Amino acid sequence: MDPYPALPAPHRLNARNPGRRRGPKPPLKLREIWAIRIRLQLEGDTRGLALFNLAIDSKLRGCDLVRLMVRDVAPNGRVIRRTAIIQQKTGQPVSFEFTEPTRDTVQSWIDQVALDPGDYLFQSRLHASEHLSTRQYARNVKDWVASIGLDPAEYGTHSLRRTKATLIYRRTKNLRAVQLLLGHTKLKSTVRYLGVEVDDALEISEKTEI
Repeated sequence: MDPYPALPAPHRLNARNPGRRRGPKPPLKLREIWAIRIRLQLEGDTRGLALFNLAIDSKLRGCDLVRLMVRDVAPNGRVIRRTAIIQQKTGQPVSFEFTEPTRDTVQSWIDQVALDPGDYLFQSRLHASEHLSTRQYARNVKDWVASIGLDPAEYGTHSLRRTKATLIYRRTKNLRAVQLLLGHTKLKSTVRYLGVEVDDALEISEKTEI
């Protein structure tokens, strides 16, 4: 293991859109998470709320999230507290837990549309695909952030994947734990992905008087 993992590169301006930054999509803040949840609740969008909550809790890549099957989260008809899946990108297993709000919303979605264990959790509304596509999931994310006044160009599916991981890191500073939760094989991948080490260094510098 590299004792000195590389720090993430600073954000760079996009040549095509000078006002926008290239680099990792920012995670959502707590108030933004709740703003989206409340909006989805008010709209009665059970499917959207289940998808949003599960994306936050699972920290899965979009390609893994959209392929979840009912048996992955509710093998006996009831949503379980913890599960593990094999990641499509790495072929390695990753585990995650469901918070109570997520269990409730996912269970409500399963019951509402009477899904069977062998069904995809988020089925496609198009006949050409059995499950929600990553492209449609990405459009959902854009719609969600735009609905609370955020710029959809600045956010993406990795914003949801990074949200809980970033919150956990900021509270614990435990990179190894976050590495396991994200399913990364290398610690330096987690450092780059979170993009918070530079912020930590600057914060320490600001508090150091000479």
